[in-house]
Amino acid sequence: MCVMAMASSIFLPSHSLIRHSFSVKSSVLARSSNGQEPSALLLKDKPTFPGKAEADVIVIGSGIGGLCCGGLLARYNQDVVVLESHDQPGGAAHAFEIKGYKFDSGPSLFSGFESRGPQANPLAQVLDALGESLPCAKYDSWMVYVPEGEFLSRIGPTEFFKDLEKYAGHNAAQEWKKLLDAILPLASAAMALPPISIRGDLGVLSTAAVRYGPSLLKSFVQMGPQAAFGATKLLRPFSEIVDSLDLKDPFVRNWVDLLAFLLAGVKSNGILSAEMIYMFAEWYKPGCSLEYPFHGSGAVVDALVRGLQKFGGRLSLGSHVETIAIENNIAIGVKLRSGQFIRAKKAVVSNASMWDTLNLMPKDLLPRPYLERITTTPQCESFMHLHLGFDAQGIREDLGIHHIVVNDWDRGVDADQNVVLISVPSVLSPDLAPPGKHVLHAYTPGTEPYELWQGLERRSAEYKQLKAERSEVMWKAVERVLGPGFSREKCEVKLVGTPLTHQRFLRRNRGTYGPAIEAGKNSFPGHSTPVSQLYCCGDSTFPGIGVPAVAASGAIVANSLVSVSQHSQLLDAIGI
Repeated sequence: MCVMAMASSIFLPSHSLIRHSFSVKSSVLARSSNGQEPSALLLKDKPTFPGKAEADVIVIGSGIGGLCCGGLLARYNQDVVVLESHDQPGGAAHAFEIKGYKFDSGPSLFSGFESRGPQANPLAQVLDALGESLPCAKYDSWMVYVPEGEFLSRIGPTEFFKDLEKYAGHNAAQEWKKLLDAILPLASAAMALPPISIRGDLGVLSTAAVRYGPSLLKSFVQMGPQAAFGATKLLRPFSEIVDSLDLKDPFVRNWVDLLAFLLAGVKSNGILSAEMIYMFAEWYKPGCSLEYPFHGSGAVVDALVRGLQKFGGRLSLGSHVETIAIENNIAIGVKLRSGQFIRAKKAVVSNASMWDTLNLMPKDLLPRPYLERITTTPQCESFMHLHLGFDAQGIREDLGIHHIVVNDWDRGVDADQNVVLISVPSVLSPDLAPPGKHVLHAYTPGTEPYELWQGLERRSAEYKQLKAERSEVMWKAVERVLGPGFSREKCEVKLVGTPLTHQRFLRRNRGTYGPAIEAGKNSFPGHSTPVSQLYCCGDSTFPGIGVPAVAASGAIVANSLVSVSQHSQLLDAIGI
């Protein structure tokens, strides 16, 4: 249920075997400082796989979902190996360093890391199970640049009302109050079932239904008849709740669409009400705060890798999986591009997207309905990225970490070149930049059409020209945010990423952000496949896109591969 509220999916985070060290050559988004793409960042496989070439469970990909799955399996005393094609872990959430600037390549808006208990961020629950903590800087606002004006948007139960009164008017504030009054009573129901309690078999009746059923029933009773009736809408699009309340103020409806889009890459008519209600409960309750991990989002990956290795799990970098080996409709292991075979005694888990996982399997061995479902699932668009390293001199000292620029409400928040998100994490974690400097990550969130780039040669003049044209909207947003003290010509690092960057270095089909699955019309697939002992986790599976969601998906798969007793003992150990 609580899938995305604590770490925005778009705004979207070691020791013994590998220490996460922000390597330039390993960065999936790294570019040379003049904005050009390097010619040889794709890594060659290791000549031989280190250690024994078998495991109980093989996990393909070290994104957040894969690391959560692998770490929990190791915690469950399973022999697990996580295979990563690149030479550092993290997938789209890794970090990289150039000229002393340490950049986030993916998510940067987080909360709930320091929470504990059933309502905590699923990623925080996994870290708790692995005995890892994640120190964070706390803050409570971000800057918003919309057609109505510029203002500091503050989370909390009262501050945002003041912003609405000033920038959108009294009617907007009244409608916002009406919305909160209607949905906040539903929060206890939306938060009643921790995703980490879910498993993919009938054991879920014990680990979830029996354990949390009484508290869920109690929350319904406390809500009363009207709110309990509203709880039936938790798995429906959030726009249905907005419409039922007859909310008409343009700013309120646009703002709700923006929050939904930041949360899951779709507007309010495509997001589950449960996701939005959880986010509202987290962001508009007394004493709430946002969190940013000290040392950047790479610290999240570091913590997961430490947890994996602490319990004996293995992480093999530079190990590119070429195919999943299937015999008699059973996944028995994987073959690396180097030619080496690694045997899986119990299961293979793919953390790749549904389309990229499909490409790892012989198509003639798969049922036609399965093939058709994957090939016909719509995809979100891709990204444009701008990573900058620059001198802080002349930049205002009260610069916040996050900034949202919306150019035109009428075009819709999901229109290309319309919304730009900007993160300046060195504001809260100065060690991410050299002394007196800042790092900045700007991007157009899952709205860049792949078709504009398809078939272009990366070294061609046409490609370079298109990069310059399509990145201009980000440059202008950055200049608006940073003010006259900023000069693009004086940036020490300038990196531009495109959909082809995503496709090539993240190995994402069409460079996509993930499946464009709308609530009420379809649902994210489960974690099993038609192939026995082959499972999937990550943003192509339930609960969906975003850091908490993929963490939950990895946990669900890990739970499904062990006994109900082991799963229950883990839930007891972390106090949920």
